[in-house]
Amino acid sequence: MGKLYVVGIGPGDYENMTVRADEALKAADVIIGYHVYVELVRGRYPEKEYLTTPMTGEADRCRMALDEASGGKTAAIICSGDSGIYGMAGLCFELRGDNDGPEIEVIPGLTAACSGAALLGAPLTHDFAVISLSDRLTEWPLIERRLLRAAEGDLSIVLYNPASHGRPDHLKKACEILMKVLPAERVCGVARNIGRKGEQRFFMPLSSLCGFPADMFCTVFIGNSSTAMINGNMVTPRGYKNV
Repeated sequence: MGKLYVVGIGPGDYENMTVRADEALKAADVIIGYHVYVELVRGRYPEKEYLTTPMTGEADRCRMALDEASGGKTAAIICSGDSGIYGMAGLCFELRGDNDGPEIEVIPGLTAACSGAALLGAPLTHDFAVISLSDRLTEWPLIERRLLRAAEGDLSIVLYNPASHGRPDHLKKACEILMKVLPAERVCGVARNIGRKGEQRFFMPLSSLCGFPADMFCTVFIGNSSTAMINGNMVTPRGYKNV
């Protein structure tokens, strides 16, 4: 019986990958992942065997990884960002179930909330919520409720999966929901292609975010009531100077 590493590779560049992630991929006989993520690491580990699945093949990907490990190999399934935050770690444990093996070790990575926040400044210095706008696995009415509750709680909000070809209006719909509670001038930011070629950052009020041309390479940040722009950076105070 082999072993399965579930590895968060961060944004995809080596500089933002953890030492543990690098060591796990070096130790692996086979690396499994969505083909876009595989291409981010293939150049650094060219001698490895690679197996890929399409974007909607998450369950097949995890089964493939478990099968490789069950067959005696050291396998690594890679996830963009963190392996447990919208990653494959939970699904690997679910599919293994109550079986004794293979051993699973979860390797954390830098999720887009962290890396995107660093690109924009410091928008998450206080309490925040992370919400995915993808309704492929979560019904939209539940996403709406979570958006409203986060806004009512005055949390900074990070939006993953803000738009795609199949759901081009989800960010607009989310902004309209948030503006039932939040002011139109609420400070917002967008981090695009974090840690990759074409990295960009954008700042705007919530009213303008409604029309922003977001895609799956974007992570959206909506500030709380104390968030402000300070010298070109989005900053949410923690309140240290008041202690």
